[in-house]
Amino acid sequence: MIVCVCKSVSDRTIRASIAEGMDSFDELQFELGVATCCGKCEESVRDVMAQSGVCASRCGVSHHHAHPVVAVPHVVPLTFYERKAA
Repeated sequence: MIVCVCKSVSDRTIRASIAEGMDSFDELQFELGVATCCGKCEESVRDVMAQSGVCASRCGVSHHHAHPVVAVPHVVPLTFYERKAA
């Protein structure tokens, strides 16, 4: 199924990228171009990440808890990725 229409990226491509070691939304966005045009696919990309088991690490999807959780601001490290040749 196509997740990002603007860049023609499928859920299979996202899953394959995750299997190759990409475990953050930022990496997928940089390498595949997802959510860089209209941004409508961001939630779907994060859902595919969650289904692939990388959500606990860095997909950014928050799970619903029985008790409300107080958000505590935290510093997110900035990481630069080198683009792979096609």
